[in-house]
Amino acid sequence: MALLVLGILLWWAAHLFKRLAPAKRAALGEKGKGPIALALFASIILMIWGYKTADVYDLAAPNAALKGINNLLVLVAFYMMSPAPKKGALLNGLRHPMLMGLGLWAVAHLLVNWDVASFALFGSMLVWTVVEIKVINRAEQEWTPGPKGTLAKDAMFFGASIVLVGAVGYVHGLVGPSPFGG
Repeated sequence: MALLVLGILLWWAAHLFKRLAPAKRAALGEKGKGPIALALFASIILMIWGYKTADVYDLAAPNAALKGINNLLVLVAFYMMSPAPKKGALLNGLRHPMLMGLGLWAVAHLLVNWDVASFALFGSMLVWTVVEIKVINRAEQEWTPGPKGTLAKDAMFFGASIVLVGAVGYVHGLVGPSPFGG
């Protein structure tokens, strides 16, 4: 569990560094992107490794019907994290669709994983998305949506999201529990 917590803390620190220490981040300039990307990559590896090796302490057993709801929410989350908000029409007015999509992904996983490690990982990601949105909105109060795209682009990115959910779900089933049952 220590690796999981370390990964979560590194994720938060790397993402909030620009907002909490803007002078230090600005002093790094373009050279700062590499170390921050490396820290984020390391945080993901630590979170995955920590999650996989954490002792399982189930707090309850979720209802089996929640698996289908989870999959639907993950599909919507992938769509929100696609280019659809910038190139389509449906999500054009959302300021933080990628962060909201990640938050939805976290909620979906909390619905079907009722153990301590899952609450730590997915709960912290959900809280982080809310904090990140608030911090960004405070730092950059002015915002105007870009030009509205087309419904055809929305349909294209939704189709791509379906394919991506299938591919990710397949790989997920190879390394852990299958999100599609079986």
